[in-house]
Amino acid sequence: MTDKPVKIPGPDHPITITPNTARIVVTAGGRTLADTRSALTLREADYPPVQYLPREDVDMTLLERTSHATYCPYKGDCAYYSIPAAGERADNAAWSYESPHAAAAQIAGYLAFYPDRVDSIEEIRQ
Repeated sequence: MTDKPVKIPGPDHPITITPNTARIVVTAGGRTLADTRSALTLREADYPPVQYLPREDVDMTLLERTSHATYCPYKGDCAYYSIPAAGERADNAAWSYESPHAAAAQIAGYLAFYPDRVDSIEEIRQ
């Protein structure tokens, strides 16, 4: 991984992927799901920035893969995970592009979480 932002081509839909030096902690159902200093920040068009966390820093035993799937023409096929311990609001709370398009290859092996489906996504800068 490079420390320089990666810009995915597309004047109508710009996407940048940048390493995040902050500590990112995700909690749901009163449990810590993820804790990393190796997140990637993905900025896409006019959407809010999204933190993608490496799987090795996510407690995957707390997640359950679902049958829900979507497709993004810029990033590829997307798989979803629920957090059973966090209740119904945490259905499909996390997503992953397991084999993203080449332009978004950096996010392979990473997961992101919907902020409104977890207790918190805390960004700690020191």
